[in-house]
Amino acid sequence: MTATTADSPPPELRLRKRRGVELSLLVCAVLISVFGYIAVGFARDDAAPPDVAHSAGLGLLALVAHLAVRFRAPYADPLLLPIAVLLNGIGLVLLHRLDLSTPGERDAPAQLVWSTLGVALFIAVVVLLRDHRVLQRYAYLSVVAALLLMTVPIFFPAVNGARIWIRIDELSFQPGEFAKILLAVFFASYLAANHSALAYTGRRIWRLQLPTGRVLGPIVAIWLLSVLVLILERDLGTSLLFFGLFVILLYVATGRTGWIAVGLLLAGVGAVAVGWLEPHVHSRVQDWLDPFASINAGQGPDQLAQSLFAFAAGGMFGTGLGLGRSVLIGFAAKSDFILATAGEELGLIGLTAIILLYALLVARGYRTGLALRDPFGRLLAVGLASIVALQVFVIAGGVTGLIPLTGMAMPFLAQGGSSVVTNWVIVALLIRLSDSARRPRPETVETGVIAPTTVTLKPTEPGPSSPRSAPGGER
Repeated sequence: MTATTADSPPPELRLRKRRGVELSLLVCAVLISVFGYIAVGFARDDAAPPDVAHSAGLGLLALVAHLAVRFRAPYADPLLLPIAVLLNGIGLVLLHRLDLSTPGERDAPAQLVWSTLGVALFIAVVVLLRDHRVLQRYAYLSVVAALLLMTVPIFFPAVNGARIWIRIDELSFQPGEFAKILLAVFFASYLAANHSALAYTGRRIWRLQLPTGRVLGPIVAIWLLSVLVLILERDLGTSLLFFGLFVILLYVATGRTGWIAVGLLLAGVGAVAVGWLEPHVHSRVQDWLDPFASINAGQGPDQLAQSLFAFAAGGMFGTGLGLGRSVLIGFAAKSDFILATAGEELGLIGLTAIILLYALLVARGYRTGLALRDPFGRLLAVGLASIVALQVFVIAGGVTGLIPLTGMAMPFLAQGGSSVVTNWVIVALLIRLSDSARRPRPETVETGVIAPTTVTLKPTEPGPSSPRSAPGGER
């Protein structure tokens, strides 16, 4: 007679790898981009485009990225990579469409080159980073590198009122884009190591448990220093992103809802102070309060007014790819206001689909965080997903008139090499984290883990005197 010990754990549910699902979704994502590219050609020239370089290049990048995930992260979430490829493909189509309305500018091919570099870094992260917990060892190195990256642009000339760019001849990039990943690693590492002290020590004021200064001081100092640097650079959008990231991770680490109230209060006070004292920000607040003031003054519509006109012209179904007039927005049509082109030419339905893609990407990141067992991985997954969520909220809110404009790049859609490369790295880290979360636990005995065993009993022998004779270890 064979009996399984009473405390043996139930059989573990093995998840399927789902790489075939990922490949099918990638094919659909590339085909949607191809159809969009062809639709622009027929709308502009009544003929198919002469080449399909953007689509063929995107398909090759998707295939190589899929192979890297298939062999190095086989249990990763099957939706993350297809969503990234589809958003990147839509961005290339929109940039190609705007290139046709701005003779002499060819930004779509350059964006494809940056996308290639982003996929290369994606593959490097997936292949070389075997365990995300390795990043926890470099927390303080990450924060030092982040502060250096944010400080360097101060010594370069301002571009459109902000000192966030490094320009060397024809090459320009925005180092602050890479700093947000490094700060997410630092915040996740520090909060994971001190979450108990943050949640259960210190004084209680009203309904908020305030940690001791020894525990909370270092991370607050790093956050304040990074925000002050960004204020000197007049990059208020990234400052808001870092502040939101800090508050979200602090709430996740401690479980104290009071931090959200404190964060909203401080954000409101800071926004009012900066909007009143900083002329560059004050002008954007005035445009937000009255977007049609320039029209009433006889000066014609400004960027925000043109953006609102573009959304209104799109209606429910849009004017069709290549048939809009969002190029009237001006120099920021391909960067800050590229969502207005999507709203005008794809309509409310197309714009909603794009927003839902971002929402699904963020939701899968949060789901990965919930499934992870280690605090660092959980906080890092939530932090990376929150970066995407905050960017989309800030940009979409700015171009639709919900909040004042802050000047950031829409992930994957907008023109900007630094942005697209950084977002591919974020997706790579989420791929690695989701692989760790979904991977089945080994059946062999590990350190501190005892595998379940069975005991064979003879009919003439009594049973074991205690269940401890064949313990089932906890997982």
